Amino acid sequence: MGKRSRQRQKNQPAGRDDRDSGWGAGYADIVKENKLFEHYYKELGLVPDGEFEQFMEAMREPLPATIRITGYKSHAKEILHCLKEKYFKDIQEVEIEGQKIEAPQPLSWYPDEQAWHTNMSRKIIRKSPLLEKFHQFLVSETESGNISRQEAVSMIPPLLMKIESHHKILDMCAAPGSKTAQLIEMLHADMDVPFPEGFVIANDVDNKRCYLLVHQAKRLNSPCIMVINHDASCIPTLKIDADGQKDILFYDRILCDVPCSGDGTMRKNIDVWKKWTTSNSLHLHGLQLRIAVRGVEQLAVGGRMVYSTCSLNPIEDEAVIAALLEKSEGALELADSSADLPGLKWMPGVTSWKLMTKDGQWYPDWSHVPSSRHTQIRPTMFPPTDPEKLASMHLERCMRILPHHQNTGGFFVAVLVKKAPMPWNKRYPKLRRDVSSLSAAQTGDSPAASTPVDTPCLPESAMEEEGQGGCPEGKVDGEAEEEAPKGASLAQESAVKQDGVCGPPASKKMKLFGYKEDPFVFLTEDDPVFTTIQSFYDLSPNFPKQNVLTRTHEGKKRHLYMVSKELRNVLLNNSERMKVINTGVKVWSRNSDGEEFGCAFRLAQEGIYTLQPYIRSRIIRVSVEDIKVLLTQENPFLSKLEDDAHAQAKKINMGSIVLKYIPKPDSPADPQCSIQLCGWRGKTSIRAFVPRNERFHYLRMLGVEVFRDKQGLGHKQRDEGKGEEEGAAENEAELDLENGDENGSSQAKANSGNQGTSS
Repeated sequence: MGKRSRQRQKNQPAGRDDRDSGWGAGYADIVKENKLFEHYYKELGLVPDGEFEQFMEAMREPLPATIRITGYKSHAKEILHCLKEKYFKDIQEVEIEGQKIEAPQPLSWYPDEQAWHTNMSRKIIRKSPLLEKFHQFLVSETESGNISRQEAVSMIPPLLMKIESHHKILDMCAAPGSKTAQLIEMLHADMDVPFPEGFVIANDVDNKRCYLLVHQAKRLNSPCIMVINHDASCIPTLKIDADGQKDILFYDRILCDVPCSGDGTMRKNIDVWKKWTTSNSLHLHGLQLRIAVRGVEQLAVGGRMVYSTCSLNPIEDEAVIAALLEKSEGALELADSSADLPGLKWMPGVTSWKLMTKDGQWYPDWSHVPSSRHTQIRPTMFPPTDPEKLASMHLERCMRILPHHQNTGGFFVAVLVKKAPMPWNKRYPKLRRDVSSLSAAQTGDSPAASTPVDTPCLPESAMEEEGQGGCPEGKVDGEAEEEAPKGASLAQESAVKQDGVCGPPASKKMKLFGYKEDPFVFLTEDDPVFTTIQSFYDLSPNFPKQNVLTRTHEGKKRHLYMVSKELRNVLLNNSERMKVINTGVKVWSRNSDGEEFGCAFRLAQEGIYTLQPYIRSRIIRVSVEDIKVLLTQENPFLSKLEDDAHAQAKKINMGSIVLKYIPKPDSPADPQCSIQLCGWRGKTSIRAFVPRNERFHYLRMLGVEVFRDKQGLGHKQRDEGKGEEEGAAENEAELDLENGDENGSSQAKANSGNQGTSS
């Protein structure tokens, strides 16, 4: 959503989420007037009679701040309890400049009170000393992935996708990642399942924004997310192994949140007021339709695709849906989602609209458009002329959210269900199951070598290039070839082809934009790394060793990551077909000093919830009081633990450990969710290896007041110089664990700074 010009990307500070955050600020000097905008929407009649002035007044008001509690973690209820009982109650008593602050309210249509909004401006929240604790809570919990600051209407599309844990999901235009985070949460709705069968592939055309996407996704510590970098209008067709044969990957759910003119975001993106013109929609319509067509091609029969924009303009909304339905020849239908979000107010989609040029010229249908305008205005921008065909489309099932109805931004969403293969796919040859004919085609021994046998044919303009999923070479804007690794040898290039290695594409032209990515190398089950890990942590026999990967071909393995079995399948079969930016969750990090204690790898907090179900030793069950000690003292003696935990710790040899809290139903005042922390058992002491913001999070859950004083600057200075991989997640750095343990855990201490992000 939102038109992304190169100029805007150049001027925009890295890491800003201006589409989904809902925390707009400033721009006081911009006049919120645009006569062309008012004239256009008045004439279209999208706003009910008598409400247009109310609609315009709402557009000029600042957007309420909205937050969403991460829904998949079992302690979401604990966070909600903390918010309601502490911070929101405190806010009710606050007065600023003589006015009482309005307490945050839950969004009526979001399930389980997991989303809240408030009219407090960002400036008040950040600057008022009385609200400083609340602001710190928001910042800290956002960085540790427990809260997302996201615009209310942006939360709607994932809710309409009806996601289940086994679904294969594609997010076509994913950056900056707020909706992607929602998708991951829904996939992990059951915390007792460490590896859901489904996964999320999150794509964006902008290489730099892909890294923002990685940062957002990493907060959720999921082994079921992959970030890729492609033009969504010709995203590659991926292959997977199914029952020993190659098959095409079709997705159960697709989020098609396309780039748009963004006139629904005027309340937070104030510069849209002066930049808005009808030509923006005319320029974007074709791209939006191509992305939507590519989406439904990759959708499984029976699957759902949600199309959304933050534009109110029918040229970008109903016109795209109508053109898509017409092309589908009955293979698609609009789903009726009217009962899916009770409490949400929305307007039905329109069935008639007309088009206006930026100089005010109106065209009611295609027949009135002069030939001189045919390059800018296309027939698909108008409603179908056949009344029966128009009625059969049920465009009224589309949903348009107007700002004045529930104090939100403007938004459009439509849910499409695929009933049959797309007509142009049906006419294309099916995937050949004969391996010998496939290999002959790939080596050029057959005329079929020039034609992909396993990818669908795009309608109209695109002839599909082998392995590129629908784009002729050189036509993808912003997607250039990847630079070969420095000093790559022939041996390394050939290693890409080896089993279990998903390397970068073979050496081609140097990338114009983007960074070199390390390969993804899967470990074999008999890898020597597992010998000590297996015995040290007593891994259960069903531990999926084949899902463990590293990011290096040669030398010592620094970190070990895990992905789900299904994502492993995708990676191994498509390494030369797609550009993977990041995948997997870190589960172990090298700790050389640990070798003398029996294992060179310590546990990483990011992957503890994924890994712990398979660990059968080195687990210490701790109480609430134990956790308070471990998270507030840097290196407490074993004797500081309560008797039960102390006795367990004495039986465990030095090295990496799991600290596990199991809730007690008969102690309702304590957290009613399990807590798992990484720790280190020293000779006479014990410590928790947990990032700073997660420490704050767990302490809040235990009722400990956490307030960062003005030493925050000191924290930042210590975090500097940590290298590029930590730079992406500046505030996720660990607490400084100085005065290393005398028992040899100094290396573990040094490595703890690497837990923020993976390369």
